[in-house]
Amino acid sequence: MKIICYAVLPVEKPYISSWAEKNKVEIKMIPEELSSNNAYLVKGFDGVSSEGITPVDEKVYETLEKHGIKQLAIRQVGVDNQDLQAAKNHGITITNVAVYSPRAIAEMGVTQAMYLLRKIGVYKNRMSQNDYTWDESTISTEIFNCTVGLIGAGHIGGATAQIYHALGAKVITHDPGYDASLEPYMDYTDLDTLLKKSDIISLHTPLLESTRNIINYESLKKMKHNAILINMARGELVDTKALIKALKNKEIAGAGLDTLSDEITFFGKHKNYAQVPNDYQQLNEMPNVLITPHIAFFTKLAIQNSMEIALNDAKNVILGKGSRNIVN
Repeated sequence: MKIICYAVLPVEKPYISSWAEKNKVEIKMIPEELSSNNAYLVKGFDGVSSEGITPVDEKVYETLEKHGIKQLAIRQVGVDNQDLQAAKNHGITITNVAVYSPRAIAEMGVTQAMYLLRKIGVYKNRMSQNDYTWDESTISTEIFNCTVGLIGAGHIGGATAQIYHALGAKVITHDPGYDASLEPYMDYTDLDTLLKKSDIISLHTPLLESTRNIINYESLKKMKHNAILINMARGELVDTKALIKALKNKEIAGAGLDTLSDEITFFGKHKNYAQVPNDYQQLNEMPNVLITPHIAFFTKLAIQNSMEIALNDAKNVILGKGSRNIVN
């Protein structure tokens, strides 16, 4: 059996090599993301895996079908960059990694919230100008006095709820599904109530048409002036222009963002700062905003799990055994 892996980072190579040796599968690793320009490289292989970071068009699935490929294993949770119906039309079964390390992303979200809650960015900004003062504008609230609102209570949202609950915060959530096992850690409520009552609002929902720009001008105005927004999910859950306006007008207190709507901002290197999109530049200059380049997942355990789960799915689908992670 031969599998080609696209978008492989150097840090991922040892885990892929280990899996290949253990499963006696030949694997070719290339650094570029799967696209219509390089999909022809699948010729001679039995299966394909890719990170799934950048959108693909139907030509990719046509090429996979042409070379006898029956599956595509995406090494992340989100599949919004895939055209699931087009893939199905071309006989391509797509799998994702639904659960690789929810704690990794949950911990990053809590870390950013605590950073913002304690006004560390504001103090760093002052100290860079040799101002070591503190005053009423930088007084903090302790986490156990906060209400945390989670939009989405899946694997990552559930892990986030457990951490905040352990810290003593009151946790509420809005999710169309219901999980009785999470009742000890949080209470379910409607979206409006969550927006109005929460001191910290954390997003953990997939990107769907129903969730696109779920944080917008209207929802931001419903939030407390001292509220902190955390997005560890998908950039397009938030209307970035509306967020910038709300921050500038002090309608909310801060934002922790592991992603923005322009995902490409966060991948690769830029020759100079002027090449970075303006929305990022505006947010980056605010001391009450913390931005990371979509690395909440980036832990050793998460990398190992995502590699092994995706490749196991690729192997099983090739052998006709199926997978519980099929998304189309």
